[in-house]
Amino acid sequence: MSSTMNDISNTVDTTAHPRNDRMLTVEQLKAQIGEGAIDTVILGFTDMQGRLQGKLLHAQFFLDSVLEHGTEGCNYLLAVDTEMNTVDGYDISSWEKGYGDMLFDMDLDTIRVLPYREGSALIQCDLSMTDGTPVSVSPRAMLKRQTAKAAERGWKALAGTELEFVVYNDSYEQAWDLDYKHLTPANQYNVDYSLLGSGRVEPLLRRIRNEMYAAGMTVESAKGECNFGQHEIAFKYDEVVTTADNHSVYKTAAKDIAHDMGQSITFMAKPNEREGNSCHIHLSLRGLNDELVFWDKATGARTKTYDHFIAGVLATMREFTLFYAPNINSYKRFVKGSFAPTAVAWGLDNRTCSVRLVGHGQSARLENRLPGGDVNPYLALSAMLAGGLYGIENELELEPATLGNAYTSGAPTVPTTMREARDLFASSVIAKEVFGEEVVRHYVNYADVELAAFESAITDWELRRGFERL
Repeated sequence: MSSTMNDISNTVDTTAHPRNDRMLTVEQLKAQIGEGAIDTVILGFTDMQGRLQGKLLHAQFFLDSVLEHGTEGCNYLLAVDTEMNTVDGYDISSWEKGYGDMLFDMDLDTIRVLPYREGSALIQCDLSMTDGTPVSVSPRAMLKRQTAKAAERGWKALAGTELEFVVYNDSYEQAWDLDYKHLTPANQYNVDYSLLGSGRVEPLLRRIRNEMYAAGMTVESAKGECNFGQHEIAFKYDEVVTTADNHSVYKTAAKDIAHDMGQSITFMAKPNEREGNSCHIHLSLRGLNDELVFWDKATGARTKTYDHFIAGVLATMREFTLFYAPNINSYKRFVKGSFAPTAVAWGLDNRTCSVRLVGHGQSARLENRLPGGDVNPYLALSAMLAGGLYGIENELELEPATLGNAYTSGAPTVPTTMREARDLFASSVIAKEVFGEEVVRHYVNYADVELAAFESAITDWELRRGFERL
């Protein structure tokens, strides 16, 4: 329930970041391929569910054919459910349209070595249709559109994501065979901040920290959390697209490394009856030349721009919850008194609120405590930026801060089911305005697909209650 940016002091350096020297240039990639250090180039993009998808290319073929001419993948990759089933209702792809291709547009500023995959480098991609039209519903494209809107006003956004997970001593294969029941957590009691508890899991945590550093991320720390076997590894904030890119790579890498060690981890928002996995997101605006936007040095107080931004995030929170809580399971985490928020409220360093203000001066920022570990970072950051910019553009007034326990404050609450979140998003005039109707249709259909799958499933709860007694 704590971590990465929570402990940033008011002297934090938030100036522009130079190019990360642990990322590769094209020339460095070519050299490492020539030396035989890299033999596989992975092209990846983040799908609706927040997963890295793509293809693995032989390095020489990448140099000879793909680097200059590109490659493609089926456009159904942004029109499937979690289990990769083709489903109806998407404009982008269907049986009627023939399931054509989309192009992988390589972002050559994202080349990184993946030390946990021997001889491999990863390049993250944007997506376009074969006629060159950008895929508007791609999560990365959606976030880039919001950063462009901010840039038009002379601003850039910095963010950090705090991603929790639960570690089990069972492998993924064993967990599957056990139907994900009766797994053995890596810790048998609450290890929040416990050095002894972290030490039990340190072989895994150490590998993730060190290999993510080698992959170009700035690692801060690791700490235990409340649920049995629950931990968090913190990374330094960065420009929002870079943060979302790193988040996606880290999430995939952590699972790969756990698998290699015969363990498993889950980022599910609510994997069991105890504390859920959160993904608190810290966000601030700075000028393009690093001028303060959220803080007035002369008065030593928040700016009106900051207040309008917070007001916009709060005003859109219920309507945009689908982007903060994108799965059926996400809503099981919203339990009173659990450090997962239920009230649409803000407070000064108040962890009972959905929006918590922390820091001052150049470290002034808001923490959105609503997302869980299952969040798609591009969608959540898009929602925060879009809501905040909407608040600024419309000069929304910030309501008084919530003092004390927000759970019992009487403030409006976030949606408690995906159905409610879906309906709020579908009917949102603001969502259509800031994201576009095509995006709204796409992600409403995403929610409809998940709801239909869940509502037709026979659960263990139903069997236990009804098999004999009904």
